[in-house]
Amino acid sequence: MGDNGTKRGGLRARMKATGKAMGAEIREHRSSFVVYMVLRTLVLATMVLQFLNGNYENVFLCVLTLFLLIVPSFVQVTFKIELPSTLEVIILVFIFAAEILGEISSFYELFPFWDTVLHTINGFLAAAIGFSLVDLLNRRETAKFNLSPLYLSLVAFCFSMTIGVLWEFFEYTMDNLFGWDMQKDTVVTSIHSVLLNPNHTSETVTIDGITSTMVNGQDLGINGYLDIGLRDTMNDLIVNFIGAAVFSVFGFIYVKSRGKNHWIRGFVPSRKRHSDDASSPDQA
Repeated sequence: MGDNGTKRGGLRARMKATGKAMGAEIREHRSSFVVYMVLRTLVLATMVLQFLNGNYENVFLCVLTLFLLIVPSFVQVTFKIELPSTLEVIILVFIFAAEILGEISSFYELFPFWDTVLHTINGFLAAAIGFSLVDLLNRRETAKFNLSPLYLSLVAFCFSMTIGVLWEFFEYTMDNLFGWDMQKDTVVTSIHSVLLNPNHTSETVTIDGITSTMVNGQDLGINGYLDIGLRDTMNDLIVNFIGAAVFSVFGFIYVKSRGKNHWIRGFVPSRKRHSDDASSPDQA
């Protein structure tokens, strides 16, 4: 019993220390702290509103968002990584835009470009994570290898694309297992198909000017052919590719000329120095 009590006491002490460190980390950079507090207030207000309206699923989404907003600080404290203010602000705004604006405020339906923008940013952020994991390891004093800037950028790009592909796998699985519609439908007015060739040969035929689609004799009321998920998936992967490629270029320049491109530092995490603490000045 004594040992268990000691262990529980030690765990509580560690959790309390981690909580204090996370609080200090959140306050360390003034710009990201202001953004965090504004977004946190908006999420709390949304959660109260959704609770009063009886939308308990959205209340859960708000709770999840509050948790996600502290993840950057948790990562910095746990893994001794310094996230630049610029990158941290992008992550915080991304979380809010995806969960609160996208899901609860229905921005995905109101603004067709919303999903495209978020997938582009996701590609950028995933590349930043992949790049940082390898770059920080590459710069450790105990590391036994020295990777070139080009290789680091390639790893970041491949990491981001892998995350994007896995997310599309997840969307496809959810749609098929639970009847969701994560892979959004697209209305198109022309298709190219071998299956619809009246001569039953391997030659592709093009059908243009499609004005309606019928299923089991019933007109769906759309002005074209209903593409189920394919174009949405490919569009997501293409913009993920763009975001990943942009950061990979940033990463290459950053490693190639360490300390010379100050603006790129705002997007690249680094290992915390022992002198870094809550009293550090804001790093823009």
